[in-house]
Amino acid sequence: MPPPFPASPSPSPSPFPSLFSASLPSRDSVVAALRAAGCVFAEDEAALLLNASRTAAELTALVERRVTGLPLELVLGWADFRGLRIAVAPGVFVPRRRTEFLVSKALAHAPHANVVVDLCCGSGAVGAALAAALDRPEVHAADVDPAAVRCARGNLADAGGRVYAGDLFDALPDALRGRVDILAANVPYVPSGEVALLPAEAREHEPLVALDGGSDGLDVLRRVAAAAPGWLAPGGCLLVETSERQAADAVDAFTRAGLTTRLAVCEDLYAHVVIGVRD
Repeated sequence: MPPPFPASPSPSPSPFPSLFSASLPSRDSVVAALRAAGCVFAEDEAALLLNASRTAAELTALVERRVTGLPLELVLGWADFRGLRIAVAPGVFVPRRRTEFLVSKALAHAPHANVVVDLCCGSGAVGAALAAALDRPEVHAADVDPAAVRCARGNLADAGGRVYAGDLFDALPDALRGRVDILAANVPYVPSGEVALLPAEAREHEPLVALDGGSDGLDVLRRVAAAAPGWLAPGGCLLVETSERQAADAVDAFTRAGLTTRLAVCEDLYAHVVIGVRD
């Protein structure tokens, strides 16, 4: 998966040495501490941290965790994704705003989907967003990482989603073969040699298995594309996020698998989604 966070705060000393008082510090003081640590969206983050705190001690703890480089979503314990609060936990890939584009493309293709699969599900954000937008679909999700599976089970509980642990399609029940209307696979796609160049939030706080896509970043994508036709219903679609640089090779992998393929791009989110349809 691509570079995920807009800024990586540098570690700094405790921003509020005397915060432990009866009242919360001012918004301006929180903004100043975050800005000094390099947080690009300090004002927005300050509002979220203040809203999450009941006491000065709680706020101090949250700000200190953020200025030492912990991703904001892990500080808060949730990420906003298409208007949903998706719970996230240490060691679980944090859903990115650009992945909302994948969800919108899936809904545009299959607005009445009955069976949805969220593969490489991480927190289960994609499955939860699809479940919220569709009319009570059957939702399944899978991930190879046990921490992600635990997190996704919580996020998909209200939708009645079933979450499985295992490697890609090996984790899914055979009864799903030929029935899937939307197969969303947010696969890792950072080339192995470029993982070290990712922002510290990703390198230090997210699992390598959710980032490293092999020598050219497309190892997992090719595996998913090759097997997907056997799981899709007629007219069902496979959607995978990739990068601009990898898009042509990703489209080729889908086409070789026998899918009718196109590339969708959102310039605002810098999102590139390959869409393949089983005829």
